[in-house]
Amino acid sequence: MKYLLTFALFFQTVSFLHAQQIVELPYEKPDDVTWDGSETEYFSKLWDNQVVCNVSQPTIQIFKPVDSLNTGASVIIAPGGGLHALSIKSEGTDVARWLVAKGITAMVLKYRLVPTGEDGVAEYSELSQKDPEKLFKDVAKVMPFSVSDGLQAISYARSHSSELGIDPNKIGFMGFSAGGAVTMGVAYNYTELNRPNYLVPVYAWTYAMEVQKPQIDSPPMLLICASDDGLGLASGTIDIYNSWLKENLNVAVHMYAKGNHGFGMKKQGLPSDHWIERFYEWSVAERISVPKN
Repeated sequence: MKYLLTFALFFQTVSFLHAQQIVELPYEKPDDVTWDGSETEYFSKLWDNQVVCNVSQPTIQIFKPVDSLNTGASVIIAPGGGLHALSIKSEGTDVARWLVAKGITAMVLKYRLVPTGEDGVAEYSELSQKDPEKLFKDVAKVMPFSVSDGLQAISYARSHSSELGIDPNKIGFMGFSAGGAVTMGVAYNYTELNRPNYLVPVYAWTYAMEVQKPQIDSPPMLLICASDDGLGLASGTIDIYNSWLKENLNVAVHMYAKGNHGFGMKKQGLPSDHWIERFYEWSVAERISVPKN
């Protein structure tokens, strides 16, 4: 019996780790942005992480829990990377795998990025030091397309909710850094058809997406950041929080004393290592994710 139980648990784990599919999202080709070459993926020594660059075709990679765990809740995950790259593992697939184990369907979004060569991280790092004005100009040009990709991801999830095994009224959007800017762009630009049901901006890049007045029916939001964020994003996080609070909207924030920027699923031996557990607790309290007994 013990052997059979162990085998069953192993089979269940393998099942939800491999139950993935990649879907290409529809998009309109921009007139003023051109991508040369194909999407690239590699390990960046500068960021000590697996990254994806030069994304011109938006996609979502879908991670499904097994039926016995499925709560019906789902979340679209937008990794960060200065809109020049995607921190695809620490802020993408690792997040998805953790959530799937809790019964939450996760969809990792590859949104369109600033066109780069083979090493978008190196290009971003050089521009940030030598020509930040050009960097933000490039980001501002592409950001509307990235936000459009986020809204398309919500539309896809909602229109395919039955086959995905998700509740169309429990589709969230979570984004990190530049992905957090995309998250806020989604928050400011959704319509009735592509409205997210909850939002989770994690150290959102408010320099790239300025804080605005929220829509009147804005969904519940959980903000996550660290006071010692190396990009100075703690104050922007508080500004978002206050903008929701001012309109009497449902909002919560976890501001860690330490954690710096870009912690994602990396382990630093700090309380910020457990942010995703705090998100899960919040999702249960909000009745977004109801664990199966």
